[in-house]
Amino acid sequence: MNTTTLPMHTRALPAAGSAAYTLATPDGARRRLARAWLWLGLLSLVGSGLFSVLLVLSRTPMVNQWLPVADFFRVALVVHVDLSVLVWFIAIAGVLWSLNSSPLGLASGWSALGLAGAGTVLMSLAPFLGHGEAIMANYIPVLDGPLFLVGLAVFAAGVAVLVLRSLWLAPRLGMSFDGGGALRFGLNASVVATAVALLAFAWSLAVVPQTLEGKAYYEIVFWGGGHALQFTWTLLMLVAWLWLASVSGARLRLSPRISLLMFALALASVFVTPYAYLAYDIASVEHRRLLTWAMRFGGGVAIFPISLAVVLALASAPAPTAEARPLRSALVSSVLLFAAGGVIGLFISGSNVRIPAHYHGCIVGVTLALMGLVYHLLPQLGYAAPASRLATLQPRLYGFGQLMHIVGLVWSGGYGVQRKVAGAEQVLHSTAEVAGMGLMGLGGLIAIIGGLLFVVVVAKSLRQPVVRHDVAV
Repeated sequence: MNTTTLPMHTRALPAAGSAAYTLATPDGARRRLARAWLWLGLLSLVGSGLFSVLLVLSRTPMVNQWLPVADFFRVALVVHVDLSVLVWFIAIAGVLWSLNSSPLGLASGWSALGLAGAGTVLMSLAPFLGHGEAIMANYIPVLDGPLFLVGLAVFAAGVAVLVLRSLWLAPRLGMSFDGGGALRFGLNASVVATAVALLAFAWSLAVVPQTLEGKAYYEIVFWGGGHALQFTWTLLMLVAWLWLASVSGARLRLSPRISLLMFALALASVFVTPYAYLAYDIASVEHRRLLTWAMRFGGGVAIFPISLAVVLALASAPAPTAEARPLRSALVSSVLLFAAGGVIGLFISGSNVRIPAHYHGCIVGVTLALMGLVYHLLPQLGYAAPASRLATLQPRLYGFGQLMHIVGLVWSGGYGVQRKVAGAEQVLHSTAEVAGMGLMGLGGLIAIIGGLLFVVVVAKSLRQPVVRHDVAV
């Protein structure tokens, strides 16, 4: 087997006295599978960006008068959310889980990708081929029409195959844990959380009252599994934070065993989900409250110690090298946006646009972390390293735009502006309300530019493959 030394920018260079939270990247078939999942994630962001243009314009005062507001807003919101959250996150999970698996069962890995890709295409085409009613259900909004629902089912089948393969081929960790072992445990925990989410979705479909229709039906179907998926996203983000901190030169004074314990606590909270189904009727208030409590408690317990360690490491970290600047930029932006989303969540009351402000902050925090991890993995997947200046600017621009976006939503929410409405339905009475939503719109447009810049940076790297001949692991 041929081996060479990796370029300096692809190596993890942990600071002295700190835990090395890094993972080696395998060569060969697993790398090819991971690259294919990366392409799905990139294309989903392209599609999401196109739909987000309609979404932002439909809620921007004055501009929204040019559009058939209600229909454009709701349809764009459904597809935008599903592509930018569900498909994008699962695709990057596919990258990480494929790299974290053994070289066996590759046919099932490619089958999972094929199903997920086909489902994504069908969901993206649905708005143009008789989309059906837009249902703004929490976690997974849908277009209540056959094409979209078939696409969602095919995508779910792909995720199920991906999860089964990842569980089957998860690496054995043993009893001695280093930073890399802790990251592998975190990735394995995210697979288990996704498996629980799929079980919850199936359970809900089996027992949901058939008398329910529209939003009431889908809200119950997606509530349990949607909560479980938040653990998946959180675990992936925490893995990315630790990984990015290490490879960007920050000194993480956090024991791998403590990190593993935090991952384990988050995973334990996931198993409240099946208990909630056994203990309470899925349409009951008690069922919803228990799942919400588990998400807040379990996620918070894991997030706080790891985020504190990352923040302290960043506060005392030396200036990053040119190659590490994009990674540091993505990490800092991710921590700030996730923290902003968490703080906003403490002040939510009623149903207004503060809710999507909280949601956007947290989800964008996850997105930025995964963007940074993609930048780190590109050379290890056989592509050119991202252009340093553009890759450093991109997380800052995207994060700044999203921060303006959520500040505008919080501002407007203080005046009672309702969520999931657009145009005349927003009923903006005062100059302050208009200004808040205008700030939201401007921030959203800046964020769109930042998101598209990520696509541009990654696309340039994908067009410049480099030869890599390291040992397969």
